[in-house]
Amino acid sequence: MNGKANQLEGVPEDQPITEQDLERVLVIQNGITMKDVAQLKAPSVKTTAEAILALKIGNARFFSGTKLPHDFSALERRTQILTQTPFAVILGCSDSRVPTEIIYDQQPGDLFVIRVAGNVVAASTLGSIEYAIKHLKTRVVVVMGHEGCGAVQAAMLDQAARSFEPQHVQLLIDCILPSVSNLPRIRDPKARMREAVIANIRLQVHKLKQNLVVKEAVQNNEIAVIGAYYEISSGAVDFFETEEELCLDDGESPS
Repeated sequence: MNGKANQLEGVPEDQPITEQDLERVLVIQNGITMKDVAQLKAPSVKTTAEAILALKIGNARFFSGTKLPHDFSALERRTQILTQTPFAVILGCSDSRVPTEIIYDQQPGDLFVIRVAGNVVAASTLGSIEYAIKHLKTRVVVVMGHEGCGAVQAAMLDQAARSFEPQHVQLLIDCILPSVSNLPRIRDPKARMREAVIANIRLQVHKLKQNLVVKEAVQNNEIAVIGAYYEISSGAVDFFETEEELCLDDGESPS
């Protein structure tokens, strides 16, 4: 597992996170217990910090094998007929190995999930995100890439190889291409691929923050826009929240 994914501030790297570890960290830093977090569910999640924390704890449950029981009864389904109250928007990849609700250990109705190959920001995905912000009052928008993303890998091919792809696949790749055009020299293929996926996450977050609806919501402290990297092999998600973690590298074009 990548060290950052296991760094819940206070838990040593490469050491499995236990429920006791999580409770200790949460109580010290946030004054909230594991029981409280386990019960976080929209509309109870009212702040961006609570929303991000709920995702972190849900993923920690997932990759540590301590998922909550999800018995979604007929009564619970009926309560969702009239409205939905998701606390987070996840712009993720269409990859079948990336089941968003399972990764974050959330119930139906908790997440507003948009999936497209390469988790790219485009007109259709922006429309869905704008809707969630304006009408569903979500508290965080997460752009989530993942280990071994085929769309990012395709964008790393040379132009001759990309030209054989169908028209709309090429349009999708073009949304990713600026992020991988000037990658640093990394010999290890797995490390280089991870760097490429994270570069694409940063680019898509950057594009998202240029949207007027998103920008206004961020300025009003109504939402946070962050990045995330899902490591399929471990089940852990690395979160990128700060400006430093999300800034575009030199040479990357936001276009």
